[in-house]
Amino acid sequence: MAHQPNRCLSVVVPAYNEEATLAEIVGRVLASPWTAEVVIVDDGSTDRTVEVAAKLVEDDERVRLVRQPRNRGKGAALRRGFAEARFEYVIVQDADLEYDPAEYPDLLEPLLDGRADVVYGSRFLAGQPHRVLYYWHSVGNKFLTTMSNMFTNLNLTDMETCYKAFRREVIQGIEIEEDRFGFEPEITAKLAATRVPIYEVGISYSGRTYDEGKKIGWRDGARAVVCIVKYSQVGRRFRRED
Repeated sequence: MAHQPNRCLSVVVPAYNEEATLAEIVGRVLASPWTAEVVIVDDGSTDRTVEVAAKLVEDDERVRLVRQPRNRGKGAALRRGFAEARFEYVIVQDADLEYDPAEYPDLLEPLLDGRADVVYGSRFLAGQPHRVLYYWHSVGNKFLTTMSNMFTNLNLTDMETCYKAFRREVIQGIEIEEDRFGFEPEITAKLAATRVPIYEVGISYSGRTYDEGKKIGWRDGARAVVCIVKYSQVGRRFRRED
């Protein structure tokens, strides 16, 4: 069922040293007829990210800028951005150009239909184009997704995806503890525990290389393994006993 666009979407954009791409990605986000506001969270950037963001705020009243006092990581930036969100639905949009805001209608459809409270955009469901990059990254992603599924009893294909869309009350009702990329397995485990309906839709992906600014590394993968266990039902039981 097709839905008529209406501005009901808060887009949270964590940004750390993204001066080269921030204006373009925010322009794409604002071009979506679903975008009601863009919350840019500067995560202690040391380049011109803040100056670029400030100009975007001047140019469009839908754009807001909040600043972290120092670099704390993606999870901390999202925690701040989610708290600032004011509209019915909330989506995570990385500040690079890997994910396409033109696909917001696909992500929103299960929410608008009332079928889902959360939607993950999967890079591994068939039908959408993908830039061919790192083999071992794909192996690591599939390993982490499988391990997460084993602990949550979900059947996701892409736990580590950036594109996660939520009903605002759902994401604002969850305490986010991880400051870095551990956010992805943490939020997945905590959503699974709430038993809210979760959907996946296929999305395209234009991944970037490390030379182009990719930041996630093997240490983040190791932390993800820790977080999968830590925030699982078993892990929560041990934490309570401590």
